Amino acid sequence: MTETTDLTGKLLIAMPGMGDPRFDRSVVFLCAHSDEGAMGLILNKPTPDVTMEALLDQLSIEASGDHMKQPVRFGGPVEQGRGFVLHSDEYESVVSTLKVPGGFAMTATLDILEDIGSGKGPERQLMLLGYAGWGPGQLESEIVENGWLTCEASKALVFDIPDTEKWEAALETLGVAALALSPDAGRA
Repeated sequence: MTETTDLTGKLLIAMPGMGDPRFDRSVVFLCAHSDEGAMGLILNKPTPDVTMEALLDQLSIEASGDHMKQPVRFGGPVEQGRGFVLHSDEYESVVSTLKVPGGFAMTATLDILEDIGSGKGPERQLMLLGYAGWGPGQLESEIVENGWLTCEASKALVFDIPDTEKWEAALETLGVAALALSPDAGRA
């Protein structure tokens, strides 16, 4: 059995022709990856009409600040009612925060939303509902079948690039032009 290459903290870039519209032109940040499977968050799919302010209001969390207008994103098709905050690693929840290589962290407990609302949260964050999950060997198979490319995650790409530009920007880190991609896997 071959050992899985750990892609934790990397980005997955959906290839054209993947076949699953939920992942069309998506960029996924991998929070965890091992022989047991993978968990990631889609970074560039804002949910229509849901802002951080509306979400915090629904949870009865008082909030103010410019970051309240940021969209809440569709993080993936699994547990869509559950919230996840991908953020810079200077913040750590008193309950539970998963540190991810490259200066990132992920927190899925209510206290981070309270801290964000009161201005004590992480410097940089994305709020997401749901996540993408893969069973053992599933992600590796999808990569081999030309479903995904992988690249390094930078804070600028994750937090600063507008959602509509993230997919092409991620491809550019690999020196690949979107128009040059083929949905067909090569066969040697």
